[in-house]
Amino acid sequence: MSVQMLLVNVIAFLAIFSALMVVFHRNPMVSVVFLIVNLVCIALFFLILQGQFLFVIQIIVYAGAIMVLFVFVVMLLNLRQEEVSKPTWKIQRTLAFVGGPLLVAVLWRALWRRSAPVETFTGSFSSDFGGAEEIGRLLFTDYLLQFEAASVLLVVAMIGAVMLARRKET
Repeated sequence: MSVQMLLVNVIAFLAIFSALMVVFHRNPMVSVVFLIVNLVCIALFFLILQGQFLFVIQIIVYAGAIMVLFVFVVMLLNLRQEEVSKPTWKIQRTLAFVGGPLLVAVLWRALWRRSAPVETFTGSFSSDFGGAEEIGRLLFTDYLLQFEAASVLLVVAMIGAVMLARRKET
């Protein structure tokens, strides 16, 4: 096993572990910290794939700006420990107990019946991969609708968080 493959495996393990901790940890602030670790791991994958611009953007935008925004939103919501530790919605538990095994069964069946062999990456990316010009061209031509939808979704989420925080004060 080469050093690069070992590094990829370590980063992948850390990314999966941090993603699981984001979902399963009860303290929202700790989950935010693990989300930052996960985003940094993804940025490292971009760096390994020779996408230096994507690495820098991932660190600055996601691990930096958006995560600071998440910390502010979590602090703004002022979650008390009792609220965090006690799930109150029974419908969520019911859906989780039904949906979880169903999802595992679907994934198991999809992996079991897979007929096509797994493709392995053997070549290299184009010289434009991860470059600012190529990303900008793709965002404003091929993926303009998705880009604008993500922008609107972020704004709506921000307004929702502010409205939730204001409701608790009154």
